[in-house]
Amino acid sequence: MRYPKALVQAFLDEYTQPGDIVFDPFSGYGTTLITAEAIGRQAYGLELNQAKVDYARNRLQHPDRLVLGDARRLSTYKFPLIDFSMTSPPYTSLDDALDPLTNYTSDGHGYGAYLAGMRNIYAQLSMQLKPGGTAVIEAANIKRNGRLTTLAWDIARVVSEVLHFEGEVVIAWDRYGYGYDHSYCLVFSRL
Repeated sequence: MRYPKALVQAFLDEYTQPGDIVFDPFSGYGTTLITAEAIGRQAYGLELNQAKVDYARNRLQHPDRLVLGDARRLSTYKFPLIDFSMTSPPYTSLDDALDPLTNYTSDGHGYGAYLAGMRNIYAQLSMQLKPGGTAVIEAANIKRNGRLTTLAWDIARVVSEVLHFEGEVVIAWDRYGYGYDHSYCLVFSRL
């Protein structure tokens, strides 16, 4: 599920100014980048899926700022310092066999490895985030087949090891699809 442009714009209005650098480490179809450009922000992103990169680049004013690449190697790319980051990372549950951080193209090494990967990505992002900068991660807990994966809470826990956790905004949806009718926008800052 893609989050709507209105959600991105609400956070951009709250945390950014025209000209600020906005970054999405899991750009997907480019919702964050397209919305940021539309209101005068400089948008940069990473995406591992070529088809999604092609789709988003066709809708961006500066398609060269969306890099086909792996968020796990964020520090190896030459992005400018970031004022604000917003993303919805690839989801996983306790039972998933494929690695979401490889665009589900290889076997995973378990839920703990996914969380360690997210921590590593945000440790790298923290080095690119300007002091006082903000990072927002939209995530949900997953209820499937009678089993609960506290994905949003676990992402909050591991990312708070490398960025300051400011809190969450609960987003209620008409339809969501992960066993709940809401998700969380987890808000972090670099001190």
